[in-house]
Amino acid sequence: MKLTIVEYPDKRLRQISKEVTTFDTKLHALLDAMNPMMIDTNGIGLAAIQVGYAIRVLTLNIPDEEGEQHPENLLEIINPVVIDKSGETLYQEGCLSVPKFYEDIKRSEKISIHYQDRDGKKMQLDADGLLAIAIQHEMDHLEGILFIDKLSYAKRKKFEKEYKKMLKERKKS
Repeated sequence: MKLTIVEYPDKRLRQISKEVTTFDTKLHALLDAMNPMMIDTNGIGLAAIQVGYAIRVLTLNIPDEEGEQHPENLLEIINPVVIDKSGETLYQEGCLSVPKFYEDIKRSEKISIHYQDRDGKKMQLDADGLLAIAIQHEMDHLEGILFIDKLSYAKRKKFEKEYKKMLKERKKS
């Protein structure tokens, strides 16, 4: 399965993803294709909508201290629901769908979620640090929300101007 990253301002990124009800070989093939796509594009998380599938699926692989992403650390999260959150943290986020742009975003410091694995088994995960931030970022994608939507009005205007300029320069080359 060949996947490509959907980039802002593509309207598909604004879709609200639908719940997964069928845990079959099609879903497994998508997950199997998303994982290397995420790693190959230097991502630590990827929502299915970012590759054109409006379903509540995301993959995450947080790098270790050496920056390595090991297969055993891969998380496949389907139909996630936040059941608890606490604290507040600020982290400079980027996004595969909004390339070359980074900004400080406020998130909950700790979260707990219910979700399903690739076979539909119900799971629970308690996360803090970068994992909690990445889960929240990817879950926003499932609701059609991008991290740039969380910027102040002034920062958003600055982003729009810089991003349009970057897109123009990319078309020239």
